[in-house]
Amino acid sequence: MQYFHTRSIQRFIIFFFSGILITLLFSCRGSINPPKKVFADKVLMEDIQLPEGFKIHKYAENIVNARSMVYSEELKTLFVGTRKSDKVYALKDLDGDNIIDKKYIIAEKMNMPNGVAIKNGDLYVAEVDKIWKFSNIGKNLDAYAEKSITPELIFDQFPSETHHGWKYIAFGPDGKLYVPVGAPCNICESDSIYTTITRMNDDGSNFEIIATGIRNTVGFDWDPANNDLWFTDNGRDWLGDDSPACELNHLIKEGQHFGYPYCHQGDVLDPEFGKGKNCEDYTAPYQNLGPHVAPLGMEFYEDKMFPKEYKDAIFIAEHGSWNRSEKIGYRITMVDRSKPVGERYSTFANGWYKGNDNVSGRPVDLEWLPDGSLLVSDDFGDAIYRIYYEK
Repeated sequence: MQYFHTRSIQRFIIFFFSGILITLLFSCRGSINPPKKVFADKVLMEDIQLPEGFKIHKYAENIVNARSMVYSEELKTLFVGTRKSDKVYALKDLDGDNIIDKKYIIAEKMNMPNGVAIKNGDLYVAEVDKIWKFSNIGKNLDAYAEKSITPELIFDQFPSETHHGWKYIAFGPDGKLYVPVGAPCNICESDSIYTTITRMNDDGSNFEIIATGIRNTVGFDWDPANNDLWFTDNGRDWLGDDSPACELNHLIKEGQHFGYPYCHQGDVLDPEFGKGKNCEDYTAPYQNLGPHVAPLGMEFYEDKMFPKEYKDAIFIAEHGSWNRSEKIGYRITMVDRSKPVGERYSTFANGWYKGNDNVSGRPVDLEWLPDGSLLVSDDFGDAIYRIYYEK
């Protein structure tokens, strides 16, 4: 009995000090601690700082892991994809008070159905490796919600890797569906389908790659002045707190290579894959953003409600850093192309990051409503906000 008692004490001492050691090890790794969900179920609107004259309120809540959005003015419906959830939502404001009254779950048990796009009354949803079409979605909302009809599979040739596998999708001015394919890693060389932006016809035919060297874009938009494609890109991890910068890029002609995995932020050769390469051989970013801010959705200002000084602005949702000892991002920023390089990148909406790893929300995507107000999805706070301007 004395032997077993002694062994028990020894085991207790070993487990106790092992627990202390593990706790100390993880507490010293502040750069990889996930944010704490302290206000995720009730983001305080008074905490969000905006320029004078702008206001923010909850447009929708309890939208679990709200990610990419597309608004149909014809159907007066907002469609919302998710990544960590398996659902796709359709949201309606029935009484016109800019607060959602009716919520449909039109798809479930999907594999990261992040991307949503709409064309000619049909909704398109991107899983990791597939694109689905929900035909005549306005007429069939109830039927899709009741699962009495099923969507049509139009494309299933994307890779199945989930690392950067979730997709943002949108229809361009040419009527084609644009779909990015992210890197299957933090940093690596990979098959030609990865690190690209692709496009196809709305029936899945005529698939082609139009840009390469893109680590992971989860947001893009077309310049209303000339239809050029612009997109955000998430920089690689584990090169330190301040390197490399995330990027805002401008596609001027098809076939451009934007550097990954060889060159980052336009002037930093990768320590492993950049050997023997030259950054001048790749397209540099239009604007370097903050390091590890994780820029996702972006939208050109549509010149309807906001003051005229915002006319040339690009709005960007920064999801926020994890690979950094002091977190940054968790905000909406702007790039004003009318200003000099050193002055055109600024913060528009801030306050979702509370400091000390405390986070109330993580902006993901942006979408304009017909009145010119701006919607912001938040996959951490499970909500969608509306930002508007009052004189």
